Amino acid sequence: MTGTRLNRPIFDIIGDAAQNLTNLVRAESRLARAEVAENIGRAGAGIGMMAFGGILAIPALVVLLEAAVAALMASGMTPALAAVIVGGVALIIGIVLLMVGMSRVKAASLVPDRTIHQLQRDAAVATQETRHEHHRAA
Repeated sequence: MTGTRLNRPIFDIIGDAAQNLTNLVRAESRLARAEVAENIGRAGAGIGMMAFGGILAIPALVVLLEAAVAALMASGMTPALAAVIVGGVALIIGIVLLMVGMSRVKAASLVPDRTIHQLQRDAAVATQETRHEHHRAA
């Protein structure tokens, strides 16, 4: 480094730090907006896929459940018991799938984790730089 850089007035150092901080905040703000938009897009696509998959699966599931009831009845089971068994299994599977889908579409998945991590790193670097500049100026 040059001698003039080490002997800069404190107001210049503070001005540079403020300018750098402003630039950093703007850049991190753009990054956070982009990351949130990306996460919202991903969640929206997931919701759309879940809805479309559910719409397509309903008729097929009804036919398969009716076939399972018919198979149990053919093996000698009463129609009521066959329907309860098939309906109970279908209900359990449906609840599990619903819970998994809901866990994937939660608000925490929209948090800009990468941006938060980057801001923490930037703050640590800025703090370290400020300390070095302060020690050099002293």
